[in-house]
Amino acid sequence: MRGSSAGSSLVSKGLDISLAALKRQDPYINTIVDVASQVALYTYNNRANEWEKTEVEGTLFIYTRLASPRHGFTIMNRLSMENLTEPITKDLDFQLQDPFLLYRNLKMRRSTL
Repeated sequence: MRGSSAGSSLVSKGLDISLAALKRQDPYINTIVDVASQVALYTYNNRANEWEKTEVEGTLFIYTRLASPRHGFTIMNRLSMENLTEPITKDLDFQLQDPFLLYRNLKMRRSTL
């Protein structure tokens, strides 16, 4: 029992550090709902009719906020200082095509994680 308590304590400490980093970006972030340790962002190129890898990959955080919009997600980019942040609103469409999560935002950009 003692080992699992220590393990969950380490996970909790890691989430606390991540939450602090996210709050520096957006002080309204309240709690981390879920995490995916490694994602890569692709965008769909209509002209070439193909998916293109972007320069965004890293850890995905889904979180709640104390202000509107109440939910969002961020990819903490390991490739550069530019993170991807998307508010989760009614204008964001999701589609699960295992193992990919596709989404489209208001800008009509089609992306996959």
